[in-house]
Amino acid sequence: MSEPTTAVVLGGSLAGMLAARALADVADRVVVVERDVLPTGPAPRKGLPQARHVHQLWSGGARALEQLLPGVTGMLVDAGAHRQKVTTDMVVLSPQGWFRRWDESHFMLLCSRDLLDATVRAEALAHPHIELADGTEALALLGTDTAITGVRLRGSDGAERSLTADLVVDATGRGSRTPQRLREFGLPEPERREVDSGLAYASRIYRAPEAARDGFPVVSIQPDPRTGQPGRGGVLLPIEGGQWLVTLYGTQGGEPSTDAADFERYAREELRHPVLADLCGQAEPLGEPSFTRTTVNRRHYYERMRVWPEGLVVLGDALAAFNPVYGHGMSVAAQSAVALRAAVRRRGWGSRALARLAQRAVARPVGAAWELAIGQDVFYPGATQNGPTLRERAVAAYVDRLMHTATGNGRVAKRVTDVTSLERGAEMLLTPGMLLAAMVGPLKPALGRPPLTAEERKAAGLS
Repeated sequence: MSEPTTAVVLGGSLAGMLAARALADVADRVVVVERDVLPTGPAPRKGLPQARHVHQLWSGGARALEQLLPGVTGMLVDAGAHRQKVTTDMVVLSPQGWFRRWDESHFMLLCSRDLLDATVRAEALAHPHIELADGTEALALLGTDTAITGVRLRGSDGAERSLTADLVVDATGRGSRTPQRLREFGLPEPERREVDSGLAYASRIYRAPEAARDGFPVVSIQPDPRTGQPGRGGVLLPIEGGQWLVTLYGTQGGEPSTDAADFERYAREELRHPVLADLCGQAEPLGEPSFTRTTVNRRHYYERMRVWPEGLVVLGDALAAFNPVYGHGMSVAAQSAVALRAAVRRRGWGSRALARLAQRAVARPVGAAWELAIGQDVFYPGATQNGPTLRERAVAAYVDRLMHTATGNGRVAKRVTDVTSLERGAEMLLTPGMLLAAMVGPLKPALGRPPLTAEERKAAGLS
């Protein structure tokens, strides 16, 4: 009879809970260690500054979520989350012009981060193999430079204890200390890249006009990162409770104000189109705006390290943190958790190089989302020390042409959303048919105004 297996997950946010649920299928015991005391329902929590701002779960992430927690997407919809069709339920001004609202290709789930986290947390912790140690700080990793064997913990009472584990998963987010901890074991820090556009977010919740509380589209005004000027954009997402979550954002030199009185002025005067200001003007603001600068793109290439200790895996924002405006962080975390489960099943506990195999597996979903994020942000002034590389300029030029084509070609638009929804890899954009379509360009003329229907304009009080 084999020895019982124990996994420890550091971090109790979305990535940590999904990693724990993934491991609960292959381990006898999974302990989630969280520094903060977690709420029992949908409520704000410490250590998550981006929670008050726009979030979305693309269909690629929603399908991974469903693999880990069957039925959870239905629970979210029942609780008020919106299932928005891509691109049918979207009104988007891209740098290349207004997108048409083509027939559904994929979807996104929209709700507050509080509701999403609470639903996932409750479902994950209901599994009999999962234990929660919240109010508990991880002080150190135990082991050597060749194998991590557990963690040293300190509880809320100040008492310290050691917890032995067959696998430790770091899902502590942007504040992860794994690079320093590796250095303490005499290992080199991983290769790392940052792309920081200096983006700042200001977000406010509105009560939508009554007639616009169901079936209203996402509205997004995107900046153009290649003008050499600060980028300014905004997005409106329908969330639960008949509310709209509106986020305004700007890069260094174009940041939105923290002043509530300036919120709608920024939306009207600083963005490339005033439709968001028009919509906000017909809705009721609920509370003051929230503000954050926690938006840097940062990726650690742990999978490239020549030496990697057994018993350690890093995923979620601790592995790769994205500018939240692209909405890929949660989806990548869900896909990485599915990959972690598959790697442990395939290799088996106690097998040589299990952690290295798992680390490489959880890093694969990062690639497409990373390219999508830095492919835009790298062009803002000061985002990187040396500016975009020659490859990044070439890729951006092709993507620009594709996006221009997608404004008037439904087949190309679907292929693009295959990638942005994280359903398929970016290689889909390099087929001969796509290359030819990009050369031909859009098949329909450019739209001159936001593609809101007459019914939607009336429901929002715009006509």
